[in-house]
Amino acid sequence: MAFTLDPELAAVLQALAEQGGPTPPPARDDWRTLRARGTASMRWLASLLPAYPSGFPLVKADSHKVRSADGAEILVRWYEKADSTPGSAVVYAHGGGMIAGSVDLYDSVVAGYVQATGVPFLSVDYRLAPDAATGTGPVEDVFAALTWLGGQAAELRVDPRRIAVMGDSAGGGLAAGTAILARERGVPLARQALLYPMLDDRTLTPDPRLTPYVAWTWDDNWTGWHALLGTVFGTDAVPPEAAPARVATVAGLAPAYVEVGELDIFRAEAVAYAQRLAEADVSTELHVHSGAIHEYDRLAPASRLARRAMEDRRRVISAL
Repeated sequence: MAFTLDPELAAVLQALAEQGGPTPPPARDDWRTLRARGTASMRWLASLLPAYPSGFPLVKADSHKVRSADGAEILVRWYEKADSTPGSAVVYAHGGGMIAGSVDLYDSVVAGYVQATGVPFLSVDYRLAPDAATGTGPVEDVFAALTWLGGQAAELRVDPRRIAVMGDSAGGGLAAGTAILARERGVPLARQALLYPMLDDRTLTPDPRLTPYVAWTWDDNWTGWHALLGTVFGTDAVPPEAAPARVATVAGLAPAYVEVGELDIFRAEAVAYAQRLAEADVSTELHVHSGAIHEYDRLAPASRLARRAMEDRRRVISAL
């Protein structure tokens, strides 16, 4: 079967191609180059959105420190709209292939959700692999933010039963892992929202039908997962909290919203995870967007495809 790229996305990619020639891909396991390119890409993607704080005058942000399981201090940033009402909240984990990204690079993304829904967000500056954390370190950072928010619920006017965890790409995988930890440790979680999530360290074999469309490649995926997992990468010793596709059972996990593009290397693992959730009677909403590549919404935020996805996300967040 032949795939067709969404025409609005195709126009954006064509314009980018005309601005500069192709650059050679980073060598497998060169996480430093991949991080540098990812950081530059995220800065450019952020420039497509209104700048924070000037573009979001009703949204204020306060930074705090939380302590992760191993004692490390993690930066978290609380975004709240001036006219927000007490109730629900979302813990957000940014993307970046486990090796890149930051709260600062996601200021406008998170502020946009808060401005659109009135629901406050806690964005997590989890430690990056491999130099700052490996294994379950990043997911423990996100879980620490979740438990910190529960502990501050009264002060922040949040109902601890109405907290969700959300993330995109690597952050989507960390959100899914946080939901697993929440189940194991008896922490209430209202929902998990997984946007084109990075769930399975075994997604390493190229699909020639997708190859023309991918930006995050199978070699990039190898680099990101190897950076996170180190010597256990590809073995049965991989902790399921770090690679949620490996979890033995999904029964009892928080209700899920799962979204992925059909031209994304994460499509199969996202669909399989959503199917497992549904088969375990976990309330699950799945969207596979035709003609969409990885990070399609960030690449073309004004496109019909991105607007449709944002409408669904806003609906899910507002219903917490």
